[in-house]
Amino acid sequence: MSESTVLQRAAAAIQAFRTSSHPAASLARDLLWVVAVVGSIALLLYLVAGTWPAVVTIESESMVPHMNVGDLVLVVDKDRYGQLTTWAEGNLTGYTSFGDYGDVIIYRPNGAEDVHPIIHRAMIYLEASEVSASPLAQAYADPHGGYITKGDNNPTIDQGMYFGGIGVVEPVREEWIVGKALFAVPLVGYIPLHIVEFAIIVIVVILIHDFVLGRRKGEE
Repeated sequence: MSESTVLQRAAAAIQAFRTSSHPAASLARDLLWVVAVVGSIALLLYLVAGTWPAVVTIESESMVPHMNVGDLVLVVDKDRYGQLTTWAEGNLTGYTSFGDYGDVIIYRPNGAEDVHPIIHRAMIYLEASEVSASPLAQAYADPHGGYITKGDNNPTIDQGMYFGGIGVVEPVREEWIVGKALFAVPLVGYIPLHIVEFAIIVIVVILIHDFVLGRRKGEE
């Protein structure tokens, strides 16, 4: 079978799929359209943010009142749109984000890939020698440098605290940072939090739409 014949058959199959009035084909077209739209949005977000995930949802009250449960946060690379600034640096320069000095970062505690990233404010960067000379040294067998972070609504810093599944939270190394928060959209984050329910609703709406459209065509 020649290559041109294969291409012709493929084109004919695609054309038949596009014009078919069969309910299964119609549903498949709608689902492919949804996938294409979502994929395009994801690609655009990656190009703008320079990191992945490009959006995260606030799931706790640790950043209240500057970030609330259900906020959808756009995450960008830590040095995109300006160098990452800590609270200590922002206090000197006047730089603020999300209602306080410095940047809010998203990081994987102790570099763990199997836990949800933490979204807290970068307070200060400490060198290994500074960590060793601080009370934090008692919490680690081999103290290392990194960012000290804290939730705006939390009474203490993250470092030295116990995190389920990984142990004591260490100073945040550069490579553990997913990105920094650029802006937040209230309530929209509830969609990713309930993505299964949302997907079911979308599919049901598509099915109802196809059913109603099919009945109208039948009556005509």
